[in-house]
Amino acid sequence: MKRQRWNRLVLAGAALLAVAIVAVPGFVSALIPPPGPSSGTSGVQGTVKTPAPKNAATISTPTNGQSFGKMPITVAGLCTSGLLIKIFSNNVFVGSAECNNGSYSLQVTLFDGANEIVARIFDALDQPGPDSNKVTVTYNNSQFGNGNGIQFTLTSLYALRGANPNEQLNWPISINGGTAPYALSVDWGDGKPSTLYSEQFAGNVVINHTYSSAGTYVIIIKGVDKNGQTAFLQLVGQANGAVTQSTDKSSKSTIITITKVLWIPAALCIPLIFVAFWLGRRYELAALRRHLERPEE
Repeated sequence: MKRQRWNRLVLAGAALLAVAIVAVPGFVSALIPPPGPSSGTSGVQGTVKTPAPKNAATISTPTNGQSFGKMPITVAGLCTSGLLIKIFSNNVFVGSAECNNGSYSLQVTLFDGANEIVARIFDALDQPGPDSNKVTVTYNNSQFGNGNGIQFTLTSLYALRGANPNEQLNWPISINGGTAPYALSVDWGDGKPSTLYSEQFAGNVVINHTYSSAGTYVIIIKGVDKNGQTAFLQLVGQANGAVTQSTDKSSKSTIITITKVLWIPAALCIPLIFVAFWLGRRYELAALRRHLERPEE
């Protein structure tokens, strides 16, 4: 009798498990990609690992062998939309832009003498793709040649940086060369007045801003030193969330949530319910028949 009770409990448990699976179908949610929290979403969420970009950007402007006497210059080319483009000159980061509608364009400052320019692509997970074609140009720095000391440049460890709307975005940049003091003007790309900074020394400084609306913005930093040398740096700022304002013409959400209901496993479990009850009923009748046929002691 104990064995009969145990078998009935096992069959009943299997039936209850099947019912639970059918009654509560699973939900799968995926974020593509993400660079920040989004309100109004529910379910289990996670970052989908995707392959790194495979198609390199190109540099069509400038071209090999060109010479320049004024800064900044324009670097432009073709790319895969949605990727971040980082421009390097002599393997030093000099500016960034977002690829929109299959192309990019930004202004950069070159170094005195020969410059080997390359564009590198990065996806939302900061995975790099292959390098672009390399373009070698020459910059004849007239300011540097007039005894103004070491060339004045601006750079940063961050090509893209973001914060939530109405929260302060802090961005470290580096002032190199030139002669102190320095004056910086930062256009944050959202239509607000430029932020002005006065720095007494070269080195690392932190600039900051608060965006009111979610979106992607072109940040332009202009600098001048005591002797009139100028420097230029273009970056990409981001206010997380669904885009309501942007400095480019594209209008897209930074977060896409896909929710799917897994009905197939539930449908497969429906026949198991009937099989479980049918087996349990047959076993119970067989056990009862054996008990009745057993001679009384």
